[in-house]
Amino acid sequence: MSLFKFTLRNVLHRRFLSLLTISAVAVTVAFILLVSLAQDSVEQGAEKGYGPFDLVIGAEGSETQLVLNAFYHIGAPTGNIPLTVLEQAKADEGVDKAYAMTTGDNYNGFPVVGIDPEYFLTRYGDRHLEQGSIFRNTGEALVGSYVATSLGLQVGDTFTGAHGLVQEEHEDEHEDEHGSFTYTIVGILPHLNTPDDRAIFTTVDYAWAVHGLEDKNKEITAILVKPGSLLGAHDLKETLDGSNGVQAAYTSKAVSDVVNAVDQGSRLVGVLTSLCVVLAAISIVLSLIAAVGERTKDAGLLRLLGKSKGYVWITLTGEGLLITTTGLVIGLLLGHLGAYILKDIVFAQAGIQIDPFHLSDNHLRIVIGTLLIGLMSSVGPAFRMYRLSPLALFKS
Repeated sequence: MSLFKFTLRNVLHRRFLSLLTISAVAVTVAFILLVSLAQDSVEQGAEKGYGPFDLVIGAEGSETQLVLNAFYHIGAPTGNIPLTVLEQAKADEGVDKAYAMTTGDNYNGFPVVGIDPEYFLTRYGDRHLEQGSIFRNTGEALVGSYVATSLGLQVGDTFTGAHGLVQEEHEDEHEDEHGSFTYTIVGILPHLNTPDDRAIFTTVDYAWAVHGLEDKNKEITAILVKPGSLLGAHDLKETLDGSNGVQAAYTSKAVSDVVNAVDQGSRLVGVLTSLCVVLAAISIVLSLIAAVGERTKDAGLLRLLGKSKGYVWITLTGEGLLITTTGLVIGLLLGHLGAYILKDIVFAQAGIQIDPFHLSDNHLRIVIGTLLIGLMSSVGPAFRMYRLSPLALFKS
């Protein structure tokens, strides 16, 4: 009988304990992999979330809230600012591009965002739409790919928005205004792999049209600024920040604050991960100790038949590695499967797209680390049997 078949027979002989140990390893590996994929996605999503717009202007309040609402379509805006601020930003010599944004409405829970159509060319380049054309006139809408897929929307469909950033069960005072304003879908965006996939875009003046505002009362939610240089961004921030209820925030700094907050939470997850690793290692040790207790006489018989100490040692160590490898493979599959199941949920809530098929250096670390833990957990029980003489093993 080959060494592998002999080791496999021993593992199958203790099915329940082997299955329990494999499960412990698989769950640990899957958990570590899922956390790793989520962290990579948060970092990549944060970097791609705001494109070339290094500065954002909005109402005074939390910089993080302003950035999350403007670029990731999360949470409420900090307020509105006068339309005249946009002209001031565009007139600044240090500004390359500046686009007004209006938010505050939703359709079936997806935000309706008013933006200059040139925004898409500046951010994504000359990419072709999935369907239709860009919006040009008030009431025309361009739908993100995730929204179109989730709601089954097509070019030519019409809808009415609702006040607020989430779908509400109860009617509010703005229902009549929104119910009388109809949007027509003229285009569907390609898959961009950014938070813009989960938004509906239309002209900046949609909010003014819905509420019938006059010119003197027109306001915007934010201004997305692509500076011509770092110095230009600094000068504009110094000019506008803190004046007349307006703030100018560095986008990268606000995003870094969010990522740092996520990293703080990751440390707690890291502690839980370490506990899982310890429990998995203990499971392997207990499984092999039980194997030693059951097969001491068998090992002694093998030694009396002429098998070397090394053969017995490799048999028991190989058993630990076989269990560990099986759990590792199952864990990797479960981790990617979990990421695939959760990707839409996470994207719908946070605008972060988890790539369930993403491969990174962490995969290699997980594989090497798991196998090392399995090997080290196997050495102790194997060495105990290795030291005993054949007669002592048989008599035991």
